[in-house]
Amino acid sequence: MAKDKKGQARARTRLYLITPPQIDSQEFAPLLDEALAAGDVASLQLRLKDDANHPAPQAEIEAAVHALMPIAHHHDVAFILNDDPALAAKLDCDGVHIGQDDMAYAAARAVLGDDKIIGVTCHDSKHLAMEAGEAGADYVAFGAFYETQTKQAKTQADPDILSFWQQFVELPCVAIGGITPENAAPLVAAGADFIAASGSIWGHGEGAAASVRAFNQLFDEAHQK
Repeated sequence: MAKDKKGQARARTRLYLITPPQIDSQEFAPLLDEALAAGDVASLQLRLKDDANHPAPQAEIEAAVHALMPIAHHHDVAFILNDDPALAAKLDCDGVHIGQDDMAYAAARAVLGDDKIIGVTCHDSKHLAMEAGEAGADYVAFGAFYETQTKQAKTQADPDILSFWQQFVELPCVAIGGITPENAAPLVAAGADFIAASGSIWGHGEGAAASVRAFNQLFDEAHQK
């Protein structure tokens, strides 16, 4: 088994799901339930955008939270809102994920309080990740590692950044960007604590549940090595 910074067996990699950018929340609800029932999932990030990659209307986001958060909680999955700490606090989400262009971490923490999860996008930058960790973030996200159709990636990350992070920093890291069950193995081996996936889940040819099972099989096999 891979070792962590203290020489102990590293925790098994887990799946971090991200919703499609555009959904009908009522139609999506049973698909989400099926996917979350198919295997271990750590968290679900609600990320709703329009065609120009602007946030969806707040009423649409609120409706999606009300429809989907109970499903996530039924499966013991943390419910994370993208971009908007104030709305996450208002709706009592489990946490928020912020990018470098969103609210600063300190301001987000002031809005959400100490008990909520805050993750920070750090692209391909050790410096940004160190800053986020020192500020108190609960996890950092690196990417994009592969070409992705879900969003316009600003940076291309190398798996070496995961190895560096796993070796020297205890804060969990998430790998994101174009990751599929077929290409995730090098990122798991490099040290990703979580693998974020969206298109490869919801667009999987055999259905979202099959993709969740495939990711978990990969994580199980990697953890047993």
